Amino acid sequence: MKEEVLGLPIDKIEKKIKEYDFSPRISNIGYVKHVGDGVAEVSLLNSAFIGEMVVFESGIQGMVLSLKEDSVGVILFGKDEYVKEGDVVYSTGKILQVPTGNGFLGRVIDPLGNPIDGGGLIFPEAYVPIDNEAPSIFDREPVKEPLYTGIRTIDALIPIGHGQRELILGDRQTGKTTIALDTIISQKNYGTICIYVAIAQKRTNIARIVQTLREYGALSNTIVIATFPDEPPALRYIAPMAGCAMGEYFMRQGERVLIVYDDLTKHANTYREVALLLRRVPGREAYPGDIFYLHAHLLERAAKLNKRLGGGALTALPIAETLSGEISTYIPTNLISITDGQIYLDTNLFNAGIRPAINVGLSVSRVGGSAQPKGMRQVAGRLRLDLAQYREYAMFLEFGTELDMATKKKIERGRRVEELLKQGAHEVQPIEEQIISFYLANGGFLDNYPVEKVKDVVIKYIAYLKLKYSSVLTLLREELQLSDQIIYQLHNIFQEFEKEVYANSTGS
Repeated sequence: MKEEVLGLPIDKIEKKIKEYDFSPRISNIGYVKHVGDGVAEVSLLNSAFIGEMVVFESGIQGMVLSLKEDSVGVILFGKDEYVKEGDVVYSTGKILQVPTGNGFLGRVIDPLGNPIDGGGLIFPEAYVPIDNEAPSIFDREPVKEPLYTGIRTIDALIPIGHGQRELILGDRQTGKTTIALDTIISQKNYGTICIYVAIAQKRTNIARIVQTLREYGALSNTIVIATFPDEPPALRYIAPMAGCAMGEYFMRQGERVLIVYDDLTKHANTYREVALLLRRVPGREAYPGDIFYLHAHLLERAAKLNKRLGGGALTALPIAETLSGEISTYIPTNLISITDGQIYLDTNLFNAGIRPAINVGLSVSRVGGSAQPKGMRQVAGRLRLDLAQYREYAMFLEFGTELDMATKKKIERGRRVEELLKQGAHEVQPIEEQIISFYLANGGFLDNYPVEKVKDVVIKYIAYLKLKYSSVLTLLREELQLSDQIIYQLHNIFQEFEKEVYANSTGS
């Protein structure tokens, strides 16, 4: 009689051992090995992939962000106090998706699409993955359709086009968010859908931003995605990708979309925090090595689609913070190299009372005049020249140098141009009114007025046009160029305006 083990003959046991498949088995259930600081280490999820959504036993969701030989690293979208060692984790096999649709316009939500403004439920039109491939070069067309910010300095000297990626950078409290908000406010007149992504912002800041947008009538066409410093790092990490995915949904439907990332410096810090918790090897300035790819892929998704795909556009305005004006640190240099230009805000200009404090010398738009209407190009070229000459000659005045009359005249013209470029927060100006303002400065119409009265003259002249000659403004708004007919009318109307409004005040 053959020997038996566990009631089976040894030869049968040997046969089963030989036939047994020792290859790794794929499992869609795992167990929590360790949890803390918003991150969990999960074993046995052999089939998991980067970006996959998983669900914990307690109902909390997470996303796989790290793969190891015997475990995966998961970031949690809820408080880690509800997750404990040994809990079951279920794989979904799906990339994280976020809801989107017109119902989200005018609302404040978290990156997962949940409303946080107390406004009730939102019924989505679709669910979209937070990570998509950027449009290929064959899907795009050149950026040439202007996006009007309403800010004279930007629209004249650093033009932005639909589908562009323009970086806003500067030190703290220099007006970066104000420029982004003014651009959003300006879009209410042009039918552009706006998405404002606030990354690790204080609740008071979010409330103030929402109130500003509501006050200026821009909240109804804006989605505000808010994350806070005390939330799990996972929500802060996915916020810009979630906002971009929502924007892509509208872009694919032929809409023009503007998205603001405020700011990617805090996003990079969040990713560094998550990466170190997942025990990734730190690189330059302790940031993970793929931070450049992460931001490059995010911003590359902004595009102007060709007509075959509906002609929609997604324009990105990422914001980055500098320290003491240093733009050569790791994250700012990364973003400068990724984007199509930058708007640099100078602390010294801000402290000198020049608002917005845009340093024209360090700011650039690589799209250039192709994203400007002809009327603005007609006045902007001379504007930049007058401003550059003024700032060069003004240095001589500090040393008491005697200057000839021609130089003094250029300095006086430059002072008026610089005064005209000053603009208060949220005082956005339609493009046709900007063209008229710069036409008056270039044409010498303001030379006889004191510098401090320049803006007052322009405001009153435009109000005079609206009151008596609105057809001129309408014609300029439609044609967006200074034709001979419009120039003739503007010149004659200004003379009439001076007689009626400033008859006795010239030079006073």
